Amino acid sequence: MKHLFRKKTVHSILAQFEKDSENSEHKLSRHLGVRDLTAFGIAAIVGAGIFSTIGQASADGGPGVIFLFLFTALACGFAAFCYAEFASMVPVSGSAYTYSYVAFGELFAWIIGWALIMEYGIGNITVAISWSDYFTGLLSGMGIDLPGWVTMDYLTSNRGFHQASALLASGKSFDKLTPQLQEAYTAWNSAPTLGNFHFVLDLPALGIIILITWLVYRGMKESRNASNFMVVVKLAIILLVIAVGVFYVDTDNWDPFAPNGIRGILKGVSAVFFAYIGFDAISTTAEECKDPQRDLPRGMMYAIIICTILYIMISLVLTGMVNYQFLAVGDPLAFVFQTLNLKWLSGIIAVSAIFAMASVLLVFQMGQPRIWMSMSRDGLLPPRFSKIHPRYKTPSFATIITGFITAVPALFLNLPTVTDLCSIGTLFAFVLVCGGVLQLQEKKDIPRGKFKTPYINGRLIVPILAITGTILSFQMNRDNVMGFFMNSPEHIGATQFVTKLNPAESDLLISSIKSYDRDNFIANDSDLESYLANLSTVNYIQFLEKAEVPENYKWLKGWGAFKYKIPMYIFLLVCMFLVFRSVTHKLSLIPVLGVVSCLYMMAQIELKNWIGFGIWLLVGLLIYFTYSIKKSKLALK
Repeated sequence: MKHLFRKKTVHSILAQFEKDSENSEHKLSRHLGVRDLTAFGIAAIVGAGIFSTIGQASADGGPGVIFLFLFTALACGFAAFCYAEFASMVPVSGSAYTYSYVAFGELFAWIIGWALIMEYGIGNITVAISWSDYFTGLLSGMGIDLPGWVTMDYLTSNRGFHQASALLASGKSFDKLTPQLQEAYTAWNSAPTLGNFHFVLDLPALGIIILITWLVYRGMKESRNASNFMVVVKLAIILLVIAVGVFYVDTDNWDPFAPNGIRGILKGVSAVFFAYIGFDAISTTAEECKDPQRDLPRGMMYAIIICTILYIMISLVLTGMVNYQFLAVGDPLAFVFQTLNLKWLSGIIAVSAIFAMASVLLVFQMGQPRIWMSMSRDGLLPPRFSKIHPRYKTPSFATIITGFITAVPALFLNLPTVTDLCSIGTLFAFVLVCGGVLQLQEKKDIPRGKFKTPYINGRLIVPILAITGTILSFQMNRDNVMGFFMNSPEHIGATQFVTKLNPAESDLLISSIKSYDRDNFIANDSDLESYLANLSTVNYIQFLEKAEVPENYKWLKGWGAFKYKIPMYIFLLVCMFLVFRSVTHKLSLIPVLGVVSCLYMMAQIELKNWIGFGIWLLVGLLIYFTYSIKKSKLALK
């Protein structure tokens, strides 16, 4: 057990860094100042979030989604303070991995390093898929239509085909399906097959990953210049969108401001948080900064502030130009201007989105090899991962492997899956970094950098905030809170209910509905899903109670309901522990709020993604206990 929690000291890390700096084989070139770091932060943050996932978040939360952006910015700001303190204290590549090695020990360092590999790897898959969507849309606008099976991932096509088949069997006509389901259904049917396997591959996503990997391989100076150029392009376009869009805002579209309440706003937490992912990647470039202790904290903070202002302005313009219900599309910025017949601007946005998301790919693709390089230097990965190219001064082997493990899954995985996995991995890293600052706050023998998280005694404030939050939750949302703790049954939504039915069950329910509500059913185009979706909550629940189908089609009960609440129970237990520690150990308020806010956002992500993240960590632990624990340089010493 002692070996699992052996720690590196700040003195030893800095001494090793000085030693490596004297050896040209291990030395990275220093080209980055605070302006470059801020540009990298904006390059990473302003990408798929503002050009893609912001649409679904706005559709769920309405104009009130701006509150979610503010909350997420605060959570990232708390985490950024902690990142900045560590980066100032330990100005080497490795980000949260290196910080955890100092604060918690080797096992936690491995876990966080493995989680960061998920963040950057899965994040790049997500961005590559979004980039592919915009690129194929741009080609389509130019009259070049690629077959659907070479522009869509396998999972989206497969799931879309089966969901569309179920809806068609329930009476919905093909032209009434969403455009996404129509595309998935057509791509699956038109794809070449080998036996039962359909060759549906996202080839544009593969192409952009190969191009970005080559650019990152060539060197930091080239990457910096490309990033700065792309940041200028996309900021100019975003400001143009705001300047033009503000004249088309109809304030009636802002009423109601939060149409689906707090639950609707929080539904977009994963998508909105994904929009902020990337500022932490700046910390992986510490060894390539001219003055990391001064510039890294500034670069992180400037990037978050600038991007938050842009996100809020874009959200208000989008939800003011069209009704929030129409924004659940993959390219919301281009969509709203197409709706208003401003197709020239829509085309400009599509072009700028290609640059915007390519810049995100660039930053993430720089981050992951440097995490592997740091882990390799410590002996936790094979030595080849820390090899520096003699000419380009980049971690060459790690960069090539990063490109490979990012490119292959991008052919098959779909956007919602990888977005949630990326978000949960990143939030986990943020929680540990904030916890690391709490762990180190009482240690006086550690050399401090130029930046330190402001200390605010949380002994009284944290319990007061906990009590206030509990009271407000019961006053504003008493029924849902009581239902949560009583594990009350929850009904399944209309779309999910219909897609569970087989054709025979659909026909039986349609016949039953026609016997007592024929006119209303016909008014909904004889479409079972539309009919059920338009029922009031009371009438829909009455329908479920009478429907002669298996109970698990209709309700989440018992363990089926409780398992989805496990992430929230984890959040509540950690909050209770932090309240106790704040009272007994006078914990610093900012990192406590960082842990609480980031863990709360983790709790809003679906259980299946927690399970996927857990499986990823188990694979990592298997590698650690079979290789890393024996090869660790601390073990050799």
